[in-house]
Formats: sequence, C-alpha cells, structure tokens
Amino acid sequence: MYMFRTLRAVRFLVTGPIILAMLAVINLMTTPGDLWVKWAALGMGIAWVFCLLRVIRAMVLLGGLLALIAYLRKKREERYPERA
Repeated sequence: MYMFRTLRAVRFLVTGPIILAMLAVINLMTTPGDLWVKWAALGMGIAWVFCLLRVIRAMVLLGGLLALIAYLRKKREERYPERA
C-alpha cells in the first residue's frame, strides 16, 4: 500500500504542473482579466510539496536500507573471506 502511494505521488509530481499549465492556458483564453488559476495553483502547489516530501522520504528509506545491506555484506566478507 505504501509503495502505491509513493508511485501515485511520483505520477502527480509529473502530471500536476502539466494540468496547471493547461488550466493557465484555459484561464488566459477565457477570462484574461481575472486570474482564477492562482487558486488552483495554490492548492496544487501544496499537494505537490506533500507529494515531493513523500517521494523524498521513500528514497531516503530505500537508500538507508541499501546502505545497511551493503555494510552487512562487507562485514560478512571480512569475517568469512572463504565465502566470498
């Protein structure tokens, strides 16, 4: 479940700015004097930051686990050189 949330967050990091750009074009084409797109940008910007934090957290967790595995393998090779 956690992995799927992270994948959705990565997808939103890419699609969010594209959607916002389309909204900006629609705003400028329909009502150029009234910039309502700023409110959509505010909401999507907050969601984008939370998604970015979720992805960074997952990357740090994955990097830490990989570093721990590499450290344990190195210690095992030092202790038991014949198994390497």
